[in-house]
This record gives sequence, C-alpha cells and structure tokens, in this order.
Amino acid sequence: MERRLPPLNALRAFEAAGRHLSLTKAAEELHVTPAAVSHQVKALEDYLGVQLFRRLNRALLLTDAGQACLPGLAEGFDRLAEAVTASRFRDEHRALAVTVPPTFGARWLLSRLDRFRAAHPGVDVRIDATDRLVDFAREEVDIGIRYGAGDYPEVHVEPLMTEEVFPVCSPRLFDGPHPLRKPDDLKAHTLLHSEWGTRAQPDWSMWLLAAGVHDIDATRGPQFSLAGMAIQAAIEGHGVALAGSVLVADDLAAGRLIKPFDLSVPVSFGYYMVCAKMAVNRPRITAFREWLIAEAREYEANRKL
Repeated sequence: MERRLPPLNALRAFEAAGRHLSLTKAAEELHVTPAAVSHQVKALEDYLGVQLFRRLNRALLLTDAGQACLPGLAEGFDRLAEAVTASRFRDEHRALAVTVPPTFGARWLLSRLDRFRAAHPGVDVRIDATDRLVDFAREEVDIGIRYGAGDYPEVHVEPLMTEEVFPVCSPRLFDGPHPLRKPDDLKAHTLLHSEWGTRAQPDWSMWLLAAGVHDIDATRGPQFSLAGMAIQAAIEGHGVALAGSVLVADDLAAGRLIKPFDLSVPVSFGYYMVCAKMAVNRPRITAFREWLIAEAREYEANRKL
C-alpha cells in the first residue's frame, strides 16, 4: 500500500513542538532554529489544510486537530527509534565479518589476529576465506581484503601492502645433496607451481628468464590450485616454490623457508582493504581498519630493514 505522508522533517518539527509546547525547546532538541521549526509546522498545516497550534503571546497550545494528531505521531517516532536501536544493537553484537583470500588469511592474517582481539576484546571477528568479490550492499560483510590492482569502484579502498615474487625452499634443500647457490642449480630440483587467480602474476618461466636461465623446463613439477599448498610443499622439502613475499613473510622469519636467491620480481598487484563507503566510520570497522593498517605498516617497515 502506498503511504502518502507529509515531509518527515515537518512531522518531526510538529511532534517536538507539540510535546514541549515550545518552539524554542523543539528547536534545541532538533538542533535547528525556532524559525526553522515554525516554518516546518506551517508547511505541515498547509499540507493538511488544518491549524495545529494556537499561538499566544507567551504560549503555544494545540488545537483539536493538533491534539488528535500528536499521540499517533509520538508513538510512531517512538517505534522508529526502537527499530533503529534494535538494528544498531544487532549490528554491534554480531561478529565483525571479514573476507580474505584463503592463503593470505592462513599465512599472514591468522598469526596476527590475536593482537586485534587483545586490543578489542569486545569485538568478535568472523573470517570468510574467499577470493570472491562480495557485494557490501547485499551481504552481511563489513570489511574485505582484496588482492589486485586496487581499482574497486563504489567502495572505500585503502592500500595495505605491495608484493614481490621470488623462489623459496626448505633450509634442507639449500644445504642438501644438490645445494642451491645459483639459479642454474634449480635443474636438480622440483619446481612447485600455484595458481595466482590472475594472469598478471609471474610464473616460473618469467622468473627464470629474469634470472638469465634458459635451459630449464619451466613447466615441469606439480601444480597446486592454492598458493598456500605450494608453500607448504616447499616447507616440507618437496621442491622450490615461487611465492609472494607477503604470504611467506612469517615462514621466512621463523626459518621454515629460506630465500635462496636475491632476485625478486616486482608485481603490479598488492593487498587492499575495502569496505562500504557509508560504513567506513562505524566504530568496530574503524577499529579493525586502523589495526590492520598498523600491522601492514609494521610488516612493510620490517621488510625494508
């Protein structure tokens, strides 16, 4: 059913003025001037074709029409306020929903998440590992971490970390029967391949070309649908993986992996934090955004040491 209603501001002005029987107090409540309240009330009277107030020298009295209208409006605004409060309560008490690429979530975010919980013990986080670009307008998702070029229209975007790609392997391979000292030594090792989800990322053929190695079959070796699987295979000593710097940062720091060669290939893609523009200043989202950006800056600073 179509609801034919007067302008909401006019209804609010009348309800506040009728409740206080004062234009001045209504203006203070609505954070406008008494003249603005008077103008809105007059507009409502013109719309309804009735007089709502009798204006005396020092008093404001409701007419019969005003008395008939005020209780229903007051109840309606009370119900609106309750609905808004209930919506905010539900939003503030459900888990903060964050979508992340699966390997990024497992190999970078997860080890740092306890620091967010320590700083914000009242905010629970639900991590959804997916490469899918979610629709903030239709889905209950608060924040997304995306890997790409940063061109995400219609959402708030903040850069987190840049990326470079290089070979990694277990320390056991580095000093094993066929030591890895120069790129040519890869002839004696298994190459581990992974799908990046984008054609813009370098593969073994590109890295070997940059390293000046031309007599190694860049296609040989097992292939994995997730970069994290290739990285885990490298940790277990099954071969040498070509990995993104962000994804292996903790493994390099812990000594589970090493970088046998100095050569890295920079890429144009990086990691970005995104959220709905209208939600960017919500307290819980702000808390996670600020924490995530601080963690990313610390990572970038340590990488350059």
